Amino acid sequence: MENRVCKLFGIEYPIIQGGMVWCSGWRLAAAVSNAGGLGLIGAGSMHPDNLRHHIQSCRAATDKPFGVNVPLLYPQIEDIMEIIVEERVPIVFTSAGSPKKWTPFLKEHGIKVAHVVSSAAFAVKCQEAGVDAVVAEGFEAGGHNGREETTTFCLIPNVRQVIDIPLIGAGGVASRQSYEAAFVLGAEGVQIGTRFALCTESSAHPLFKERCRGLKEGGTKLLLKKLAPARLVDNDFSRAVESAENRGASEDELREILGKGRAKKGIFEGDLSEGELEIGQVASMVSKEESAADIIKDLIK
Repeated sequence: MENRVCKLFGIEYPIIQGGMVWCSGWRLAAAVSNAGGLGLIGAGSMHPDNLRHHIQSCRAATDKPFGVNVPLLYPQIEDIMEIIVEERVPIVFTSAGSPKKWTPFLKEHGIKVAHVVSSAAFAVKCQEAGVDAVVAEGFEAGGHNGREETTTFCLIPNVRQVIDIPLIGAGGVASRQSYEAAFVLGAEGVQIGTRFALCTESSAHPLFKERCRGLKEGGTKLLLKKLAPARLVDNDFSRAVESAENRGASEDELREILGKGRAKKGIFEGDLSEGELEIGQVASMVSKEESAADIIKDLIK
């Protein structure tokens, strides 16, 4: 397929893998890129030296373009950006913050930049900041979401009306039908998280993958809205959060419940009771193990 997203990133198919914490290591990124999509390494769960290792390992495993996803609220953001430049990463997807500061820096070093947004208003600001593409992510998505709670298929056409640069749709895209629907509504590519998070090459724990593949409709909820909204699988931890929110818990109390390393405990270490299990609503449509290449073949068949 030849369109603006494919030309921008130098890829065969306009399919981008989400840069998900604890799921998106070099093996997954390389597998997606080798299959014709764009693989992303998720820097949000990596210390700087570990990120460098994943970048170097990914480059050794593929001769195709790949990128890094960087949450801009990352505490060691300066170190991360320097490593990305030093390692000559060609593409960066940013999220969770304003793109104004780092977009010029990255583009000065010849790096393509895309930014994830949850509203048309933010999309306009991204275009003004000089990004090369925008990812419009609806609240169906897993992990951390915007506060607007706008669905993907309402968000894509709204964003399409207000920007001229390439548009990528994300959130709830997992089937051939939803893939095609995103294009009908104005997207020129899709970013897929949940289905890749549960595939063979994902670095998520096997117990996490098995739990999420068995979810039914309504098996996730958007919680932690006073902190950073996250879509979570129902378990002991998420029910404790929901109970606290229902009684009007303060931000400090929610932070205490959340603690530290909760996502690692759930996604990477496989604690299905007390871990923070982040996954998208569309997990209810994923029921079997498959490779990254299988996913791309299914979408473009």
